[in-house]
Amino acid sequence: MIDIASQLKAIHREVGRLSTTSGEVVEVLVRRQYEAPVEDVWDAVTDPERLRRWFLPVSGDLRPGGSFQLEGNAGGEILVCEAPNRLRVTFGSATSIVELRLAADGDATVLELAHTVPIELAGSGAGSLYVGPGWDGAVMGLGLFLAGHVVEDPVAAANSLETQEFSRGSVHEWAAVVDSSGTATAEEITAATEVSLAQFAPDLTKPEGDRPS
Repeated sequence: MIDIASQLKAIHREVGRLSTTSGEVVEVLVRRQYEAPVEDVWDAVTDPERLRRWFLPVSGDLRPGGSFQLEGNAGGEILVCEAPNRLRVTFGSATSIVELRLAADGDATVLELAHTVPIELAGSGAGSLYVGPGWDGAVMGLGLFLAGHVVEDPVAAANSLETQEFSRGSVHEWAAVVDSSGTATAEEITAATEVSLAQFAPDLTKPEGDRPS
């Protein structure tokens, strides 16, 4: 059983609209601490055999300048790979950038994940609701894996009702963060929340009798 409240609380979330040399972007940032050495966390997020045990199978030319493809998900180019501290990739398109930053904190590790997309793609800060809950699920899955809770099928686990309950809570956490950030209107947040719940907790939007057991 997942302690959903504790898992949600373990994640720090931020949303911002930033000016860059290529134009305005929306940035989604998640931060979490893991009770594991930075080298172990880096290995868990970059070694294909370990990555598939908590996230997704990955293939490609896994080196700086190479490319990757997550099974059933996004692919991209590997822009920076500086073990054990920084990984920067395109994610799904050339203007969608994901950067992982790891820092040792004594015997623990602080992980930051920043995902930026152009404002034209995100629409507003409410666009974070389309990706933020997914990254919450990923950092939770990593934490469970590092703590020794290995599942047979990470994709099935991500689609379980228990994880969907976590995702529903995550959607509402992100909606509150966007609201406090001032990066979207109330109407934009309401609309994005509805779409996000259907995306990340689809079975929980059905009548109770229609949900899978």
